[in-house]
Amino acid sequence: MARTEISTMGEFGLIKHLTKDLKPVQPSTKKGVGDDCAVMDFGAKKVLMTTDMLLEGIHFNLEYVPLKHLGYKAAVVNFSDIYAMNGTPTQITVSLGISKRFSVEDIEALYSGIRLACERYGVDLVGGDTCASMTGLTISITCLGTANAKDIVYRNGAKLNDLICVSGNLGTAYMGLQLLERERLANAEQPDFSGKEYLLERQLKPEARRDIIEALKKAGIKPTAMMDVSDGLSSELLHICSQSGVGCCIYEDKLPIDFEAASLAEEMNLNIVTCALNGGEDYELLFTCSLDDYEKLIPVEDLYIIGHITKPEYGCNLIGRNGEELPLKAQGWNAFEEAHA
Repeated sequence: MARTEISTMGEFGLIKHLTKDLKPVQPSTKKGVGDDCAVMDFGAKKVLMTTDMLLEGIHFNLEYVPLKHLGYKAAVVNFSDIYAMNGTPTQITVSLGISKRFSVEDIEALYSGIRLACERYGVDLVGGDTCASMTGLTISITCLGTANAKDIVYRNGAKLNDLICVSGNLGTAYMGLQLLERERLANAEQPDFSGKEYLLERQLKPEARRDIIEALKKAGIKPTAMMDVSDGLSSELLHICSQSGVGCCIYEDKLPIDFEAASLAEEMNLNIVTCALNGGEDYELLFTCSLDDYEKLIPVEDLYIIGHITKPEYGCNLIGRNGEELPLKAQGWNAFEEAHA
């Protein structure tokens, strides 16, 4: 029997391959595999569900990631998925695989971060599981949330001429990771992080953009399609375009890039635009909305219009600062390629 390496498919290709024939049998299942969350209908409110797994050595390195920060981040990235559906996170369960090298105090530190995230976002920790691990620390969190049916935003609703918007800034978390890795490899007794605290915070302690969701609702704006930026802007935008059956055009000079990130990229001989397009782990919100909402968007703080939706035959393109047209490519995080690198 022929053997197919998982790395040839990538994460999303593998998911699509394994779930292509799945058909819901429960009438309460309104959306299964293929979006930021599953959607279930149990009455007046719709229930959103997402799950995320973090593996030591793949998703985090405990040489420089404090356990409290790791717990906080593990929870927040799940909340971000719920917000990306225009919902509200309400409960989580936490399952841990723990090796013998961890003490009770270590796991208490991890849980203190999870609990802090829950307190800040008004989410209840309602259960989970623990088991022994032979390969370090594994964290798996499942998050539930709610939304009114009319409010839920999927990935497949982008329409021709819609505006493409993103919150915050891009590539900053990636540059924070590069900084941590550089200091780790240098084996410095006293790492030099002066003036770069924001980059570290973006990598070690990201926040879900609840404020953007609240601001959009206050402004009377409902996105037509939305995702959070976990694997990189290019990757997420290509998902929206593929599922919506459209093309897109974004502009290099409209990408929100932080000065600290750009400065470090230059110092490390990296292209900050490439980092912004493909870095991942920013957990900002990427969404499309009607051109009619343009005036409503302008007053929303920390929100940027970076392009527009086009006909599918035009493809997905980045317009450079000199007017050059470059095809967008998904070059962001691929867990299976990274795992075998």
